[in-house]
Amino acid sequence: MTNNILQVRALGAGYGKVQVLSNIALTVEQGHIVTVIGPNGAGKTTLLSAIMGIVPARGDIEFDGVLRNGVQVEELVAAGLALVPEKRELFSEMSVEDNLLLGAFQRRRGGHRDHPQTMEEVYTLFPRLRQRRAQLSGTLSGGERQMLALGRALMAKPKLLMLDEPSLGLAPLIVRDIFRIIAELRRRGVSILLVEQNARAALAVADYAYVLETGAVTIHGPAAELKHDPRVIEAYLGLAGKHQDALT
Repeated sequence: MTNNILQVRALGAGYGKVQVLSNIALTVEQGHIVTVIGPNGAGKTTLLSAIMGIVPARGDIEFDGVLRNGVQVEELVAAGLALVPEKRELFSEMSVEDNLLLGAFQRRRGGHRDHPQTMEEVYTLFPRLRQRRAQLSGTLSGGERQMLALGRALMAKPKLLMLDEPSLGLAPLIVRDIFRIIAELRRRGVSILLVEQNARAALAVADYAYVLETGAVTIHGPAAELKHDPRVIEAYLGLAGKHQDALT
């Protein structure tokens, strides 16, 4: 029997009268990386926002064995769901360490006092953050900001980590670092839902993949199979994707 950390059924979502997603079905197994790839405007960010409770949604969202329809963001965070948004959304006037401590706020409020140990784990995963611990986050490079956004999410000790375009705007070597860390997190037992335009790198690291186009899932299957699917190759891994080879 499979152990699903997230199961989405018949999910629809949008903004006002604009329907963005329709009839989405998606599953994330415990300890797996699942990626959602697709073109700009396909609804990938809306999907994560709907699961996180930021955007109103119809359908069923079952997280960690409990139906979470219409649940507040704070409750989902407390239950172990974390989202690293595309824009990182760090507090630029606060130090690296203070940004990390904010990530543990919900756990501390719930009576957990394990944040020093969790911070040490984050610093081991991201040695550069340890070096920059007293630096204002607004002065970090793009790659360091992404590492901090990831580290802050990990401070909440999530059962499922959702990442929205973690490679966006980063230099190729930094992208390779980020994907290496994503693979390491899976090895440590963190389940990951990865939204990513860099299809080649995403399919190289993921266990299972969904292709989202104009608000609907058009293809899904094991990532290793989708890498060889002619439709995926033509749309996402062909000539336009050749520059991504080095990242895998």
